[in-house]
Amino acid sequence: MSNPLYDQLFGKHAGKDTPFLIFRDGTSLSHAAFLETSAQIAHVLTEADLKPGDRLAAQVQKSASALALYCACAQAGIVFLPLNTAYTVDELSYFIENSGARIVVCDAASESSLAPVAARLGARIETLNADETGSLTDRAKQMPPQFPTVDRSEDDLAAFLYTSGTTGRSKGAMLTQANLLSNSATLAELWRFTDRDVLLHALPIFHTHGLFVATNVSLMAGGAMLFLPKFEQDAMIELMPKATAMMGVPTFYTRLLSDNRFTAELTRGMRLFISGSAPLLADTHKEFEARTGHRILERYGMTETNMNTSNPYDGERRAGTVGFPLPGVDLKITDPETGATLPAETVGQIEVRGPNVFKGYWQMPDKTAAELRADGFFITGDLGKIDADGYVHIVGRNKDLIISGGYNIYPKEIELVLDALPGVRESAVIGVPHADFGETVLGLVVPDAPTAPDLDRILEVAGSSLARFKHPRKLILIDSLPRNTMGKVQKNILREQYKDVFETA
Repeated sequence: MSNPLYDQLFGKHAGKDTPFLIFRDGTSLSHAAFLETSAQIAHVLTEADLKPGDRLAAQVQKSASALALYCACAQAGIVFLPLNTAYTVDELSYFIENSGARIVVCDAASESSLAPVAARLGARIETLNADETGSLTDRAKQMPPQFPTVDRSEDDLAAFLYTSGTTGRSKGAMLTQANLLSNSATLAELWRFTDRDVLLHALPIFHTHGLFVATNVSLMAGGAMLFLPKFEQDAMIELMPKATAMMGVPTFYTRLLSDNRFTAELTRGMRLFISGSAPLLADTHKEFEARTGHRILERYGMTETNMNTSNPYDGERRAGTVGFPLPGVDLKITDPETGATLPAETVGQIEVRGPNVFKGYWQMPDKTAAELRADGFFITGDLGKIDADGYVHIVGRNKDLIISGGYNIYPKEIELVLDALPGVRESAVIGVPHADFGETVLGLVVPDAPTAPDLDRILEVAGSSLARFKHPRKLILIDSLPRNTMGKVQKNILREQYKDVFETA
């Protein structure tokens, strides 16, 4: 039997008593024990009549068993769909229905609200809590600690990750085994990870960064992870001397820099700091190097492609750039109108091609054809340029995507919620600079009557149907939205006008 994803990331560690997950309290889980847990979970899934290629949706807190669920899906040939823990029931129902998930794994606290959704869609519910209790682990404990790995190929789907467009309709990006394997092998080599590395892991595992970059690279190299449920300042400071590497979003680094305990001495044993998921300000680069002597390595990736570029391990890590295309990845800058390749130093849309590029959008052939060219190049939606030295610069987005604290936020989805509320004629949602999050959500509301609507009430009502990270940080009343001659809202004008609204944040 051959299952490349399982064999090359997980299975090769079978029987090894080497530490894999190390927790804040000093306890740890070996590679061998982790694989036994995942094998037991795989038995639960197959006894629930899941077949290779079926989908499993998981909205669970970060834990060792949550990570073992990913491993179990790989071993059983099931397509893994991790979902943001902040998503509401309304949001989850779309993902479950669209993906055709056969099983939904959720926290016990969410079971009652998700049960009607699952029942309507014919999906089974299992629970998995942050403390690793729940029906899934209860069943798993009764199962054998070995599981016969299901035969799969590199072209088979391994995961769905949902992303959105400016229309607000979410798209299931189909990632194959080859997509995940090629990226993890390339990054482990490029960033010099070995079995001696200990990665400080405080990222969520429902996201490309924490799951398919941080975790997969550690597995590929055979190293260990200091596994934190989330970013907690005290825990990061406490565990830093025990780590050799860290991956984070810009917010992690700005918060560490705000702490006087974060010093060169504290980071003396660190080999590498990596940042991604949102742009890192040049000032943060400079302050970090001045404080610690380390220069952060910034890279560029996205849901549909995993990582595309990286600043060099050796050589100049240039602030304000995302480095060079990864080995095996082709990157070009093209004219958005014609698709023609543009010369160096010219801003255009970024297109990438390589073994990391996804297979397409689930059940959306038209959208796939519009963004994934016949020659394999994917139109990323980002605007950038390649400088004379070959470094890639991200200069903006030709979509209205907001990236706040590493999370992708799509304005149209929020605008639809705001526009439906009493007292709102129309709205525009934009991303504006924020010192901590890189960018944050600002809502501009045009009232529907002479009397101004209650903005606090609007925020409260809107928040009930949107994940927390999508909530506008502030709402501002304006008389009208600026439009061009075709009637399109000119968000570039709004972004310029309100760019300093959080300058003291």
